[in-house]
Order: sequence, then C-alpha cells, then structure tokens
Amino acid sequence: MRPHLLSSLAAIALVAGSAAYAETSQQPAPEAEASTLAELVEKVDIPYESFTLDNGLTVLVHTDRKAPIVGVTTYYRVGSKNEPRGRTGFAHLFEHLMFGGSENVENFDIPLEAAGSTSTNGSTNFDRTNYVETVPTGALDLALMMESDRMGYLLGAISQDKLDKQRGVVQNEKRQGDNQPYGLTFYTLLEGLFPVGHPYRHSTIGSMADLDAASLGDVRKWFMDNYGPNNVVLSLTGDIDAATARPMVEKWFGAIPRGPEVTPVQAAPVTLAAEKTRELIDQVPQTRIYRAWTGPSLNHADAVPLSIGMSVLGGLASSRLDNVLVRDEQLATGVSAFNWQSEQVSVLVAQMDIKPGVDRAAAEKRLDEVIAEMLAKGPTADELTRAATSLVSNEIDGLERVGGFGGKGATLAEGLLYSQDPAFYKSTLEQVAALKPAQVTEALGRWMTRPAYRLAIVPGERVESGATMGGWGDEGSVAAPPPDAKAPIEVTRTGPPRELPTPQPVGPLTFPTVERAELENGIEVTLARRTAIPKVAISVEFDAGYAADGAANAGTQSLMMDLLEEGTTSRSAVQIAEEQERLGAEIGTGSSLDTSSVSMNALTSNLAPSLALMADIVRNPAFADTEVQRVRDQRLAEIAQQLSSPGGLAGRTLRPIVFGENHPYGSVGSLGLVPVVEAIGPAKLRAEHQAWIRPENAKIFVVGDVTMDELKPQLERAFGDWQGTGEAAPAKVLDGAIPAAQTRLVVIDRPNSPQSVIYAGRVLPITGPTPDLESLDLANEVLGNGFLSRINMVIREEKGWSYGARSGVDDPAGPRLFTISTAVQSDRTADSVQLILDIARDFANSTQGVDETEFNRVTDGNIRGLPNRFETNFQVLGAIEENDRLGRPDDYYTTLPDRYRAITKDAIDAAARQYLGPDNLTIVVVGDRKLIDEQLGKLELPVTYLAVDTSVSNAD
Repeated sequence: MRPHLLSSLAAIALVAGSAAYAETSQQPAPEAEASTLAELVEKVDIPYESFTLDNGLTVLVHTDRKAPIVGVTTYYRVGSKNEPRGRTGFAHLFEHLMFGGSENVENFDIPLEAAGSTSTNGSTNFDRTNYVETVPTGALDLALMMESDRMGYLLGAISQDKLDKQRGVVQNEKRQGDNQPYGLTFYTLLEGLFPVGHPYRHSTIGSMADLDAASLGDVRKWFMDNYGPNNVVLSLTGDIDAATARPMVEKWFGAIPRGPEVTPVQAAPVTLAAEKTRELIDQVPQTRIYRAWTGPSLNHADAVPLSIGMSVLGGLASSRLDNVLVRDEQLATGVSAFNWQSEQVSVLVAQMDIKPGVDRAAAEKRLDEVIAEMLAKGPTADELTRAATSLVSNEIDGLERVGGFGGKGATLAEGLLYSQDPAFYKSTLEQVAALKPAQVTEALGRWMTRPAYRLAIVPGERVESGATMGGWGDEGSVAAPPPDAKAPIEVTRTGPPRELPTPQPVGPLTFPTVERAELENGIEVTLARRTAIPKVAISVEFDAGYAADGAANAGTQSLMMDLLEEGTTSRSAVQIAEEQERLGAEIGTGSSLDTSSVSMNALTSNLAPSLALMADIVRNPAFADTEVQRVRDQRLAEIAQQLSSPGGLAGRTLRPIVFGENHPYGSVGSLGLVPVVEAIGPAKLRAEHQAWIRPENAKIFVVGDVTMDELKPQLERAFGDWQGTGEAAPAKVLDGAIPAAQTRLVVIDRPNSPQSVIYAGRVLPITGPTPDLESLDLANEVLGNGFLSRINMVIREEKGWSYGARSGVDDPAGPRLFTISTAVQSDRTADSVQLILDIARDFANSTQGVDETEFNRVTDGNIRGLPNRFETNFQVLGAIEENDRLGRPDDYYTTLPDRYRAITKDAIDAAARQYLGPDNLTIVVVGDRKLIDEQLGKLELPVTYLAVDTSVSNAD
C-alpha cells in the first residue's frame, strides 16, 4: 500500500555473480550476467500448510521465525460485485461496521493495539473484503478470539447509532476522494466500459443515495448471507506453525455454524460496439487523456502477457510511452499504462498528461501511434526480459512482511480465493519466465484492437457531482431508493459470553548490531547486518534537504536531486533505467526537509555493479540542457497539480506563515515556487550539486545481507576516490528568528469542494535532537497520532464528519512543528475547528488527562509492538538514519521499552500541557467560501484570505 523501493524477494536471482567495473567517471559498468527468470522462480518460495474446520473455514499457515510476530489475514469471499441494485457501496460500509465491536468485544482496536498489534485495518474491492493485523506471537490467541467473535457474534452488537456513524464516515471517505483533482475519473471509466447492471460497473464506494438507504435489515442480511466461515480464508504467517495454530483456531472458530455459500456472480469482459468518447470538465491543471479497454479474468491465459505488454508500453521507467512522449518529443509530462486486474475482468489503461502549451490533437495522435506500433510489433526480447523482471518484483513486493496488505499472508489467501491454489503466485511466475515476445503481441492484439473508450479530463469548473456518481448507472431513469427509515429491529445476543485471553509477555527487542567504518576520503559508513533475505538497502545521505533552498531558491535542491537520474556524463536517462532493471536494483533520489539522499535496494550477489551505477548517479550528473528543460517542465506541472489539490494547497501554506520566509523551514515544500523553477538552468544545478553533494557532506547507511569486510572494499571502489574541496557545506541557520505566533484562520477559496481541508500548526520551542521527550511522543499519540486518538475518535467515529483526523509533531534537526489535520464535510467546517481546539484545550489544561486505557495503550502497547517496526530492511535503515540525525545512541530502540516504562501519566499530561495546547495555532482552511465563510465567522477568530496564486509568505 505504500510505494517503496524494490521489495526484498523481488529479484533474488535476477543477476548472479560479481563484475569488475571501470572508474565511475570513465565509462559504464559492464552488464552482469543475468540469471534466467526460471532460476528466479525456483528461489521464490512461501511454503505453507493448510487445514479446514468442519464448518468450512480454510486456514493457511506459513512459518517465518525471523521476528516474534504473526500476521493474521482474513479474506471473505464477497465484495462490491455482490451488491444488489440500490445498495451500492454496502460491502465497504459493512467492512467499517466490522470494526465497531461484537458481542464480546466492545471495541476491536483497543485490545489489539494495547497488545502491540499494528493498527488493524480492512479493505474492500470488487471481489473480496479483507481484514489484517500483525501481532506479537503472544497476542495471537487474542487476535483469533476477536476475529472469531466478529465472524460469529456480530449481530448482537449492531445498532442504528453505529450504522449512522459509519455511514457518515464512509460518505466522507467518498467526498475526500471526489474532492481531489481527477477525483471523478474512476467513476467515469467504469461508466464508459461496462453496461448498467454489470457487477463491475458500479464503484466500491457506491453512490450517496444508496449509502443513505442502507438499513439495519440490510446489515443483518449481508452478514447472514456472506460472512459464514465456509466463505473465509484465514492466513496465519510468521512465528507460528500448523501444529500450534490448529487447536487455537478450532477453539475460537470451531463452534461458528456454516453459512450459505456466496452466490457466484456472472461477470464477463465487455467489447464495446464502437469506439466511445467522453470529455469531462474538472478543476485540474492540465488535460489527462485515457485509452481504456476491458480485459480477461485473472486466471485467463492472456492475463500475464497483457500485464507484461502494458508494462513495456507504459509501466517501466524506460517504457515506450515514456521514451517517446515524455523524453524524446516532450508532448507529455507524465504517462502510464497498466493492466488493472480483478478476478473476473481487468481494465487495460494507457494515460497521458499533456504538457501545457502542446496541441492536444497532436499529442493524442502520437499516443495512439505509439499504442498502434506496440500492438503491431510487440515487445523486443530485451523489453520482455526487463518487463518480466519488473512484474516479478511487483508481484512479490512486500513479501518481506509476513502480514498486512500485500504480505505473504495475502499472497497465499488470494491464490486460494481466486485460483483454488495458495501457490498460484508460483504458476504466475513460471508463466512469466516462459513468455515469448510473440505471446505478448498476440494477447495485446486480441484485447486492444477492439473499440476503445477514449476519455479526456480537461481543465475548467467542475460541473459533475461525485455524490451522484458511482452507483448502479440507471439513476437518470429510475428513482433512488428511499433513505433508511431507521425502523427498529430486535437486537439480541446470538452466542455465549466469551472472555478475552490475556496476551503473553514479550521478550526484549532484538535490534541488529550497528557497525561503523570510514572510507579513505572520510565518508562515514554505518551498517546493520540482516541476513533474512539476500538484499542490501543503501542510502547515501547529504546534510541539505529543501531547507537548504531559502525562499529565493525554493525548489532548487529537489530539482537538482531529481536530475541525478536523468543522465550522467557516461549514461543517458534511458540507459540508467534499463541498467537498473537488468541488475535487479532500484535507485531513487529525493529531498526531505533536512536531508537529500540517493537510496538503493540491490541484490547482495550483484552489489558491486549496482554500487557502480549508484556512484555514477551521485558523482557525475550531466545536467544536459534538454533534460533540464524536460524535468523543469515536469516540475512546473507538479506544482500546478499541487495547487489544484486541497491538501496540497494547505501544505504549501502553513510553513511559510508559521516559520516566516527567512527561516530555512519557512518553505512551500520541496516542489518550490514557479518563478524560481522557471529560472533554473544547468549552471545553477551544477553549482547546487557542487555546494551540497560532495563527500565532506555525505554519510552512507547500509542494512542487509553483507558484512563490513565485504561492504567496505566495494564502497571504496565506488566512492573512496571521490574528492571534495575540503570546505564546509553552506550553513543552514536553523535557530533563526520565527514570527510571533497567534491564533488565526487563513482561508483559501476552492469552489465546488464538498469538503474543507483543515491544517493547523505551531512551532514548538524545542528541536528534534532535544533529548528525553518520549513523553511528548506519547502525549501526541493520545491526542491525534493514531486511529484511537482523541481527535480521530471524536471527529470520525463519534461525529462521522471526516474519514480521519490526526496530529503530528515532527522531529527535524531544527525547531519541531506541531500540526493537526483533517478533511471534513463542508457544513461542519467551523464545528470541526472548534472541536479540535476544545479537545486540545481539555487535554492541555488537564480537564481530561490521560486515562488508564490510553496510558496502557501508548506505553505497554508500544513496547509490545516494537518488533513490528523493524520487520524490513528499510524500516531498520530509517531507524539508524533517524538515530544519527537526532544524535541518539545505537542502542536507543533496545532501551526504549525501559524509557516507556519510566513515563508516568503525570509526565504525559505535563507534555500535553507544555506543547499540545490550542493557543497560537495558525489554522489553514481550504474549502468553498460560499459554504464556509458564515460558519467560520462565528468562531470570532482573526481571518486572512489568500488566493491560490498568492505568495503565502505574505499572509499577515
């Protein structure tokens, strides 16, 4: 669910052996000899055992002892395609109700988070509903009891109040999505591709009218019809085995009676009778073009060839669309193509964001020509190899994790649910390994020479309403269902009382040993060795970040970092992309507030040539005129996209006001300001690189399957001869003056917004390295950092005004920023602002100090949950980087349990009182002023109004 670098098992044997290479400043490293994809498939394995209870519950168990945690992944064989007319969105609404408590569990989240679970979560799509949590091994019995209680004993705890509140939450989730630029696109694609009544025609979120119509009777029927154990796959993955799991599962799930089988849905791909065209006007900064077709089922022989073909067309960094439309002819600022696969159908999509100033007809013509050439000639053998490698990587991305969305438990469950084979991933990879270019060409020809749906999203004032979209499709001719009459129904207990088991104690945290070395040129190297997988995660970090810009240069640092991958003195951008794909490595560049970095995830067996490529990117950027112009134009388009987003507007606004434009942190963010970006040329970028990206200012952090004796010589060859100037990097004055804080509203008008974004903040009189402030971190968890926090529980769960609300305290090198953020339905904007202020005030003045449940959750729950925080190489990498940046000792996380145990309720209350009160908050509100001005006036706070194109640093 989160984008991240190439996952741990993604390319275990893609490239074998080490390779000699020339100096990075001279010529590219020779290509390493690649292993075959068949060899890769042989090494990717998720062994499992399975058993089935008498009631039909199927259990899959995979043992992975690398950490004392177990992923609990539950898949129900029902999704939005099973919804009847008039009840679109109900499967997802029911998923929300499953977290509202069952007959023996008042709240599903509190016991699990107190036991050290990751935040519990669930999701719904067309084909299934799933629920996930990853718990300490000693809390598995608790997790199984709770999952069984809502599977078997939910109805006695359902109420009209719970239904109404979750209805509000889901409707605000829908508003939040609709309120984004291009937020109506998915509805429109489904409308164009599928006829009314097709199971994949309506969106999973549904229509507002259908959500309003959902009743307690519908809840009872949906549960009884679909949530029987015989319609469920339960995956247990991690520190568990089948012999241990079976009696636990039988104890808690065995008495739940079998339910009816979910009725299969008939849903075939649709061939349009003729090409269809639609133009949708939306509040977007540039025209986006789509070409779309329906495709075959997941188990169809063409599914994998189509995914490979779409990757070659527009998925790879070196794809056809990228090379022609973005790099060579510069008609577009962004392109993509993909096969969006569901169980019974897929949607094949190619899309393009037309570069501002380019003739739309000319751009569309070239898009169609590139697609036509792909259909006629298909991929080359080299493209097929690189795309197949990427597909394998994506399929197993996240499999370093035992649970959660996309982890090993989900992979096994989906294989059984959709293909009757938990190891379906293996047959998929075997098909990938055996693919020939002709097979891909033939599959593309079968599906993409049919009539296409041609959609254009064009800039203008939005005239469509997301509230009426996403439903069955016949709303124009058939009356909407009546709203829920809220007729009372008898709610009685359906099962015997059951006690929650007590979680077992957790052992001491095991954190990898941290080793240090220094290269010949003085670069510090930090290594944490982990041998769970043959991968190495590396970050070359520079003390810079977009705080290095200042207002006059806003956007310069991050643009320079973006261009590192766009060509060196010996490699073009395409060569860099292709070499990464062949090596099984992924390299990324970026800038955070305080640091700029180049990161890489590479195979241990191919570390040397991967480091050679990484070093060339870091040391020898070309900053060629044509590439600078192209990336600069893409950056300007990104800024325009940010300015069209309510969250983007709020994010750009707050920091310049609270820090002031003269402070390094008083930035609009890494994207920068349009006038600055427009003026940046190659000479400016070379000077920026010379000033900041040099060995005196660098540190290297490494986590993975490599020893220091193996690592250091390779780093010496890649970076050891890199010589700097001996001068210190430019100074960032982080202790500079900050404007006096005051409580006030800053309002930005965004017409036609169904929600208002609220983003409030205040600079704190402490810095990230200020020691012994764990009590502040815990106080912030109580207030707003987490699902169970006070702000979220009131605004989302109690009021139903938002899909979520949170608070945060960042930890930079300089002054820390306290923020509160949410997106709320427009008619509750002022009420939400007032609630935020009231909740913060009650905590800060001890009117409502931390209670026992909260205290146990944020102390003992955090202690129990620490192993979950270090499951992957990149999680450990982030931890050691943070320790270095904040001046913490290497054993900080192993001593953190004792730090938490020493914190008292009084200490948490004191931290809230000192740092988390509501006074002097700058409150940015982005919404439709026609709907919110009168409300906000009643708050009697000073108000500043900003136009979207106004320099926010001038707000006063």
